[in-house]
Amino acid sequence: MIPVLVFPEFDPVLVHLGPLAIRWYALAYIVALVLGWQLMRRMALRSPQVATTLQVDDFLTWATLGVVLGGRLGYILFYQPSLYFAHPASIFELWHGGMSFHGGMLGVVMALVLYTRRRGIDLLGFADRLAVVVPIGLGLGRIANFINGELWGRPAPASLPWAMIFPRVDDVPRHPSELYEALLEGVLLLSVMLVLASRRSVRERAGLLTGVFLLGYAILRAFAEHFRQPDAFLNYLAFGTTMGQLLCIPMAIAGIGLIVYARRGPPLRPLALPAGEPPASDPARDPI
Repeated sequence: MIPVLVFPEFDPVLVHLGPLAIRWYALAYIVALVLGWQLMRRMALRSPQVATTLQVDDFLTWATLGVVLGGRLGYILFYQPSLYFAHPASIFELWHGGMSFHGGMLGVVMALVLYTRRRGIDLLGFADRLAVVVPIGLGLGRIANFINGELWGRPAPASLPWAMIFPRVDDVPRHPSELYEALLEGVLLLSVMLVLASRRSVRERAGLLTGVFLLGYAILRAFAEHFRQPDAFLNYLAFGTTMGQLLCIPMAIAGIGLIVYARRGPPLRPLALPAGEPPASDPARDPI
């Protein structure tokens, strides 16, 4: 018999500061936003330049609101509308979890449209730079899910070396699907996006990086859902699919559409810089 791993019961609270509790989940969001913000500042400057660093700084607040509000509302509407409508006060109890990536993505899309329109920035060019950094948040978010002991996997063969028992669920060895998603949606997708973004011929096709991200995420998420236990309140849907897989279908369609559009459309025009703003750096010497 191969010994089966047992999920270590992590404390979901990283540190207590008097009445204030800093949770791993919140820390994942904060670190992801800071790292993504710093990387996007560099991406925005790479030729063809689409925005100034100050404009990226300003967008951080918009992106934060889009992620939090969209993620929460998406979870409420897509997953448990009846529960939250019956107990509206629980909508604000974010410390209990309940965030949807698909909802957060829609929130960020709305923030993108409003912000770029107000600032006169090319929407798809700016979205491309943002799409490169999104997997950072996906990977860290899945690690936080694992620490919280939530979104566990489906039953796995006991012979699987990394099969894990989640005591709060049952004594059945399961796939640590949170870690699968962290590696696929985080590490793998980020690596692909960085490699593509290192090529000027890709960066100057507005919408291409966004399309690759949407299609790539949809494929990887749909695949990972085969190892993740569906939410008990939803279980399996039509044809044995899950809600996560169904929500990936419009993402994949949008991704394919953007890729086709980007390959056929004109090259992205660089930003008209205001006086005193430094020009975009040389892509041959400017590492991401």
